[in-house]
Amino acid sequence: MLRRWRTLLLCFVVGFVPAARADEGVVFVRDAEIEAYVHALAAPIYRAADIDPQSVTIALIQSNEINAFVAEGLNEFFYTGLLEKTKTPEDLAGIIAHETGHIAGGHLIRGKEEMKNASAEAIFATLLAVAAGAVSGNTNLALGGIAGGAQVAERSFLSFSRAQEASADSAALRFLDTAGISAKGMEAFLKQLAGQELLPQDRRDAYVRTHPLTQDRIDVVRRHVEASPIRDKKMAAPFYKMHERMKAKLLGFLHPQVALLRTTDQDPDPSRRYARAIALYKTGKADRALRLIDGLIKEEPDNPFFYELKGQVSFDNGRMDEALRAYEKAVKLLPSSALLQQALGHVLLESADKAHEKDRVDKALVSLIEAARLEPHEPMTWRFLASAWGRKAAWAVDNDYQALATYALAEEAAAQGNAKTAGRLASRAMEGLRRGSPYWLRAQDLKLVSDRMGKESE
Repeated sequence: MLRRWRTLLLCFVVGFVPAARADEGVVFVRDAEIEAYVHALAAPIYRAADIDPQSVTIALIQSNEINAFVAEGLNEFFYTGLLEKTKTPEDLAGIIAHETGHIAGGHLIRGKEEMKNASAEAIFATLLAVAAGAVSGNTNLALGGIAGGAQVAERSFLSFSRAQEASADSAALRFLDTAGISAKGMEAFLKQLAGQELLPQDRRDAYVRTHPLTQDRIDVVRRHVEASPIRDKKMAAPFYKMHERMKAKLLGFLHPQVALLRTTDQDPDPSRRYARAIALYKTGKADRALRLIDGLIKEEPDNPFFYELKGQVSFDNGRMDEALRAYEKAVKLLPSSALLQQALGHVLLESADKAHEKDRVDKALVSLIEAARLEPHEPMTWRFLASAWGRKAAWAVDNDYQALATYALAEEAAAQGNAKTAGRLASRAMEGLRRGSPYWLRAQDLKLVSDRMGKESE
């Protein structure tokens, strides 16, 4: 579900980052289900652009603003306001294709240099922190502010030129054709925003402010759609269900009172009941939420995200055994999810009382080590690993465990972009780790990176 972040997982170069007060920061979202959907939708588009889908990082920004942007490397950011605005998977595919067009067009290099020249270190440092990894909180619907809350202001150098927009549109249409996805969604989304150009600058949506929208752009896309042999082609049915579930989840977590007004406990639409269950949980009605979730699980017993939600609600209401069973089922159904593995490891640690400590800490280590393998730059996973190895050190004869706990803290610091602390902790960990072991070698790498960065800063 959505979790609190103090740092992030990607970085951008060009695009608009919404203005925020210094005490607010920028809010990022992590969610296993939404991320899985966006990656699945984007994968054929990335392949059409000759980009390995596994090399692209996707991050979500929690904001009512409608915007999306790309960053140095292969990183794409999407605002939740934009996700909520889309009506179909084709709409979102068109946006992804357009942003991928900016990557393919090399529009990032100039943006990075301009950010540097404009002394926007605070913005760029924040975005670089995303590349380092995310610090998640206890809940699965990870919402939170970046530590320090650096002010992020809109600047002209974060906007695309009209020529770049036309270039990205042209590339997007090629990518969509190659991927076999109709560009109708791209046309529909542009038409939704068409009236914005007539509004004063400060009243336009962020997407229009940073992606200049002209009638020429809309006409080019319209003509392409009219001539396309796949203009009326629909995406596979599962994408429509995933899109509905994404919007239901965002509605329930971000607008719970609205969700409660729009839905009922007896709603025949599972997606609407999903939104309602989340909204009930967010408004302190855990028992009613769990009854709805159990009904959803009965209808879709192989849906890992329903079990994930049940685990979250149970965990946050102190029902540890119930939470543990739910997360175990979620991981069994989707073992490739780093976030689900991390959540299971966390619950195992939190429920490891004296009667179950050794067994549950050992099981937690299995899940957390797998989570770190799947997503090695997620700081909270390393924090939980440090806790698990530290607890194991208290009863184990092998002294490596305390060194492993220190090593995990070094990885956490590295994932947060704190190379100096990572190097110091890695050096200490190496003293207790077996020389030449995988973790010793990794600690050595962290120390070398820290030493090199220290010399470069002198």
